[in-house]
Amino acid sequence: MTPELKGFLLLSSIKMMGAFGVLLLSVAFVTLVERRQSAFHQDRLGPNRVGPFGLFQPIADGINNFVKEEVFPSQAHKALFLLAPALTFTPALLLFAVIPFASPLPVAMDFTLPLLGRFVYDGHLPMIVADLPIGILFILAVTSISVYGIVLAGWSSDSKYAFLGGLRASAQMVSYEVALGMSVIAVLLLAGDVTLTEIVAKQQESLWYVLPLATGFVLFLISALAETNRLPFDLPEAESELVTGYHTEYSSMKFAMFFIGEYGALITMSALMATLFFGGWDIPFTAWDEGEPSVWKSMATFGAFAVKTAAFVFAYIWIRWSLPRFRFDQLMSLGWKVLLPGALAYIMLIATAVWVLETLEIAQGLTYGLILFAVNLPALWVLFWVVDRGRLIVGQRVERRLTT
Repeated sequence: MTPELKGFLLLSSIKMMGAFGVLLLSVAFVTLVERRQSAFHQDRLGPNRVGPFGLFQPIADGINNFVKEEVFPSQAHKALFLLAPALTFTPALLLFAVIPFASPLPVAMDFTLPLLGRFVYDGHLPMIVADLPIGILFILAVTSISVYGIVLAGWSSDSKYAFLGGLRASAQMVSYEVALGMSVIAVLLLAGDVTLTEIVAKQQESLWYVLPLATGFVLFLISALAETNRLPFDLPEAESELVTGYHTEYSSMKFAMFFIGEYGALITMSALMATLFFGGWDIPFTAWDEGEPSVWKSMATFGAFAVKTAAFVFAYIWIRWSLPRFRFDQLMSLGWKVLLPGALAYIMLIATAVWVLETLEIAQGLTYGLILFAVNLPALWVLFWVVDRGRLIVGQRVERRLTT
């Protein structure tokens, strides 16, 4: 093995452990943030006794989950029962691996370790765990397998409530995966590339895509809420009907892994929205971060990316504690009657607009973005004002009353 290859493998391993370590640590403390924010909404204090300001509460919760008694249902399929929690957690880690979280870091190292030999690296280290040339396609593929963990948990538990939760999850997540993938196609039309690093670079050169693709961002936001089973779309674990649904029979750390997977998916989806629509690690209103890479630029761009991701996490939590839960018929109506046809129509609209602008030889920039934003305004008006005027997502009871 050459010294250059050993240096690359060493830095890649450090980068991978650092990225996943930060993700897992963020998952732990997002649970505390959610509990404190829910307390704010309900005019109470929340956890504040374990450590200063309750900062050690996630550590106490982790210890509590490790020392709890493990329970196995007597009729459960043991192998699949143990595999299901891991399957819900793994997709969030895999998705985060292809998201660029900072500008490239310049590295120059040359050292020798006993028994291991010489390690050499000289160049710009990409701040992404795996810079795949099929980034968005990989994301869509991994997102589509995230449902298996929940379905297997419900089926392998040999519990009717858990089984119903698994069925709801399969119907919900398959329905909204389609709209999620369709909303990303508009990004591909503007970027002309499926690699996330190139999508960030295109937004640096022209304009963040949240302005020219405002409707696509709204469609992605709603679909991501449903994909992560967050309120108002948490029907697979609705306590009032399913006694917490697919994970009813789980205990101890296996039970906690479902929530680690949920919060991991929450953070990953927030990072993905920041990357696709808000420039990723790009710092707004300055071109300083676009020049020659440096350590300070990598640190500053990582801070910008973290702030954008945290803002979406905060918005997710705010939505959860502000909106009531949908009924299941409303959930399915929204997915199949609104988001799917809306996403298809939006692709046609944006493709036509992009073709016209390229025919007129208008380069991507502020003028280009403002024209596309003007194209988005009628679509936003239809989505927010026309769609649900008592016809589409009101549910079967109201539909029957309206037709009689």
